Parts: sequence; C-alpha cells; structure tokens
Amino acid sequence: MREQVQEVLDKLRPFIQQDGGDVELVEVEDGVVKVRLLGACGSCPSSTITLKAGIERALMEEVPGVTEVEQVL
Repeated sequence: MREQVQEVLDKLRPFIQQDGGDVELVEVEDGVVKVRLLGACGSCPSSTITLKAGIERALMEEVPGVTEVEQVL
C-alpha cells in the first residue's frame, strides 16, 4: 500500500509545488496515511483544505484501504 500511496503523492506533488510547498510521506498504518506538509504548505492557513479536500480525497479514491490522512509536524 505504501508504494501506491507514494505514486499518488508523486502525481499531486507538482500542483503542491506550484504554490511553494511539498508533501512527504511519513507512514502508512492500518489505512491511515501520515504526511508532512513542507515549505509554504507547512504554515499556510489553507493547508487543512489541501490535506483533506486534495490529498485525502485523491488517496481514498485511488488507493483501496486508505481511510484517513493525517498531518504530522
């Protein structure tokens, strides 16, 4: 599952980088994906929207078994 999650994140990365940020996969455990938002995304007030509406939605659609995405600092 980790490889599938990384593939999806790699597809999303250019869009996140356009806004001066990046995303790093930290861990996948029991359907919960933990990521770290970097660069501009780390301190952006819209990072929660990016995380839930963008990254989480894409992962849940494309990777069977993903139930949630959490941000770690």
